[in-house]
Amino acid sequence: MTTGVSRRKPKVTFRSLTGSASARKFAAAVLEVLAGVATPTQAGQAAGLSMQRYYALEARALQGLVTALEPKPKGRHRTVESEIAALKKDNQKLQREAGRLQALVRAAHRASGLVESKEVRKLGGRRKHRATPRAVKAVAVLRQPVVSGDDAVASHGSEEV
Repeated sequence: MTTGVSRRKPKVTFRSLTGSASARKFAAAVLEVLAGVATPTQAGQAAGLSMQRYYALEARALQGLVTALEPKPKGRHRTVESEIAALKKDNQKLQREAGRLQALVRAAHRASGLVESKEVRKLGGRRKHRATPRAVKAVAVLRQPVVSGDDAVASHGSEEV
């Protein structure tokens, strides 16, 4: 019973096999021996190898074949690059959280009144100077006692709002 989902395998041809010229020559020699086309002696001589070296290469080739045919784990594979990216993302998240918690601690200290302003600055680093809003200056001027008559005109001309 088919589900309608077709899984196409990538087309692999012998022409798509990659490797250096010497590796391809040794692979051909090993395959000739395994297919029964040539003897190990003939294959070794054709590849320019001693018998001992030929048998060592044949063992490596067969081990490579068996290793390549091991079942692959399913799912996403963890690579060094993906691991680094995950760690960087986690680091940024932790830095944001640390900054948020530091701000909460500073706000709690200020709200509780337990910490002097110098100690708050030490906790949070250097504080920026804030300009006094014009409305606060206006309130300060308005709360001053009212001066009568001529004094009001003289003082009003010299005051800035």
